Amino acid sequence: MPKTVHHTPHAPAAIGPYSQAVEANGLLFCSGQISLTPSGERVGAGDVVAQTRQCMDNLGQVLCAAGLGFQDVVKTTIYLTDLSTFGAVNEVYGSYFGAEPPARETVEVSGLPKSVDVEISCIAAR
Repeated sequence: MPKTVHHTPHAPAAIGPYSQAVEANGLLFCSGQISLTPSGERVGAGDVVAQTRQCMDNLGQVLCAAGLGFQDVVKTTIYLTDLSTFGAVNEVYGSYFGAEPPARETVEVSGLPKSVDVEISCIAAR
């Protein structure tokens, strides 16, 4: 099974031994994005709305680098350090999708990289 690694300078570089996205068999697996700018600066400390927007913008850039968009996303996972922020996160997240949003799960975790409050990953289909 051949795979293609996708990378864009318009989203934060990986902060570990992983790729921004890997494509195989018509599916694009996007690694979790946190609220870092492409230059690596943290956005929205204490502001889950700003953090979510940055996560989604980063995912959009990774999708674009592979020639895809949010309309191609079939599955997402949202990680939150505080599930009580779900409503605010959901409002921002939902604004990136049309009438037929992807499948999703949202889970609360005890911590995330760089002490952010939200991380979002996705799978898209070509």
